[in-house]
Amino acid sequence: MLLSAVFFSSGRPGSREGRFKKAESKDQERGQHVASKNKKSAENKGQDAESEAPTKSKKLKAEESEPNGKGAAAREFAELCKAIGEHLSVEDMRKILQANAQDTFGSEDAVISRCEDMMFYGPLEKCPICGGQLEFKEWKYKCTGNYSEWARCTFSTNNPSRKSGPIKIPDDIKDDFIHKWLKQQEGKEFPKRDVDEEAHIFSGKMIALSGRMSRSHGYFKEQIMKHGGKVNNSVLGVTCVVASPAERDKGGSGGFAEALERGTPVVSENWIIDSIEKKEVQPLAAYDIVSDIVPEGRGLPLGQLDPSEGAIETLTAEVKLPGKRAVHKDSKLEKDGGCIFEKDGIIYNCAFALCDLGCDMNQLCIMQLIIVPENHLHLFYKKGPIGHDQMAEERVEDFGTRVNDAIKEFVRLFEEVTGNEFEPWEREKKFEKKSMKMYPLDMDVGVDVRYGGAALRQLGTAAAHCKLDPSVSFLVKQLCGQEIYRYALMEMAQDLPDLPIGMLTDLHLKRGEEMLLQMRQDAELVPESGPEADAFWTEISNKWFTLFPTTRPYILRGFDQIADNATSGLETVRDINDASHLIGDVFGSTLDDPLSECYKKLGCSINPVAEDSDDYKMILRYLGKTYEPVRVDDVVYGVSVERIYAVESSAFPSYEKIKDLPNKVLLWCGTRSSNLLRHLHKGFLPAVCHLPVPGYMFGKAIVCSELLMQQLKLPAMASLQWIVQKGTWSWLWPLGGTRSQK
Repeated sequence: MLLSAVFFSSGRPGSREGRFKKAESKDQERGQHVASKNKKSAENKGQDAESEAPTKSKKLKAEESEPNGKGAAAREFAELCKAIGEHLSVEDMRKILQANAQDTFGSEDAVISRCEDMMFYGPLEKCPICGGQLEFKEWKYKCTGNYSEWARCTFSTNNPSRKSGPIKIPDDIKDDFIHKWLKQQEGKEFPKRDVDEEAHIFSGKMIALSGRMSRSHGYFKEQIMKHGGKVNNSVLGVTCVVASPAERDKGGSGGFAEALERGTPVVSENWIIDSIEKKEVQPLAAYDIVSDIVPEGRGLPLGQLDPSEGAIETLTAEVKLPGKRAVHKDSKLEKDGGCIFEKDGIIYNCAFALCDLGCDMNQLCIMQLIIVPENHLHLFYKKGPIGHDQMAEERVEDFGTRVNDAIKEFVRLFEEVTGNEFEPWEREKKFEKKSMKMYPLDMDVGVDVRYGGAALRQLGTAAAHCKLDPSVSFLVKQLCGQEIYRYALMEMAQDLPDLPIGMLTDLHLKRGEEMLLQMRQDAELVPESGPEADAFWTEISNKWFTLFPTTRPYILRGFDQIADNATSGLETVRDINDASHLIGDVFGSTLDDPLSECYKKLGCSINPVAEDSDDYKMILRYLGKTYEPVRVDDVVYGVSVERIYAVESSAFPSYEKIKDLPNKVLLWCGTRSSNLLRHLHKGFLPAVCHLPVPGYMFGKAIVCSELLMQQLKLPAMASLQWIVQKGTWSWLWPLGGTRSQK
């Protein structure tokens, strides 16, 4: 099949998210407020509010003034908790929980809290989503179970279902107080645990305010105290310091400087505002305004940087792990002549990922056995949050000549990280996801194109010595460079220096396609909203971003997001992997003319079309008749032709066969520049799955358009999607075929 490759330029630039605690702290944790028996101390509470929050919210005070109000229940609960601690051991509590079909596992504090809640408010029913145990945490009941081996359950409620009937006490617990108390409760209904969640947003937080802010210190102090927090005038011992970002530019106040010296988090005032608005305390790291300048050099994770700053950082970063046989840069052993250890056909180099959006976990792990000259064997181990090297655990352990010891430690770590045996995975790729543990990325031998392709500074030299026609070498130069592949992965936030996203095996990509098809099938049966829907979308998002890690994971919802992020992302990663295998390391010692070598591997002929030829003029006319400028606000965007190439690939029917076909139609089909090399090498591939959204609604088909205008206004109409890249669009123009190609 003969193709015409047309390159357009646009005025729009490229663009790229101890057993018992002290009584006071224990009361705060349970959300209960013990009434003061001293009127004078109660009157003085307002005066002491300068350094600590009130012990009661307004709502709870109003309740205590009512006869038989909920405040009375709170006092009774506090008294029962104290008595339980005096009369029952932790082991007795576990027995009582077991007798009432409650979870008996966990720390002593968790068992005590669970038993106290059950004794007073009644035994909890299991989680309606996963059947796990509910537990009172952070002023609401949260499920502690797992929705599946890929996701923890995210169900939470303020009004859980409870079992009816009396509390059961095992026969071997003879304590008179417990039996007497239960006798008094016979015939009574369990009280309802009512918690003003909003009043406890900052519970347990000691906060300091620093410098000039957008509103007065008094305003923010009132908001913090109103929502359960405490305010301190000193930086010593506080949870965080809240300041305006302008304080950093001005050098900061004395408290600001002291916080930097002590390593205390300094966050913007938006942390207070957003936590109150979302009714849940937000992560401090997401509002940090100074961590990049503190002496320890703690930087923000890539996922919390401004997207433009994150893009610049990853585009300029060195790829640390470009393939299965590559020594990780952080080990510092490559410069000593180190290489990956191999024995009996096994390459001792593994990479893992785990994404759990339910608990804000997005981690990677790298394990390598590296051998250096004189047979010294080292184990390199790195584990931590994706995109946050400063928080990663990293070590290099020297095993010398103790090969068996090094292998045993490597195997032990593999089983610890994944829950699977190492050799069945490495030899036969047998792996079973049994729990919330890491999943191995199946790296291929070879070199990630982001590492092995020509860098921008090298492209000019490569083209100057190329034997190809200058116009053809211009095209091949773009396809063999690193930039378009780095750029494409950067847009999907999958440009991780530590993980070889551009060098995955076909098996790994196949598993991604199978997961996508199952995801699409299961999504049809899920309700539009509710706890069950939340749990489902969290699970499939965890699955996807574990298999294809990203610095900015989020919960996918609906077919549109599956298409835009998972499906198109898989197609792009697949094509970049193909480019990595084809290009390899273009600056190997035996390659005098790397561009010509890559051109030969393509297996196709590429010839520029002369500007005065009939074909060139015909394409210009076709462009003018099928496209009109696009207006975005007050800006009008147009297109112009830069170059046109005639391509005849061995992956398509020959031109002679095409000439004999009836009903030939000129069609437009857009594609990413990063996908173009794969299309030239192996031909078009249909969409990986059917989705009820534009671009994928026709199932596994190649969708083209008769109008260029439709491609630009509705790019999702093409299953091989286009995207603006540095002001250049790549277009493949099938010159033969029918309107519908399967």
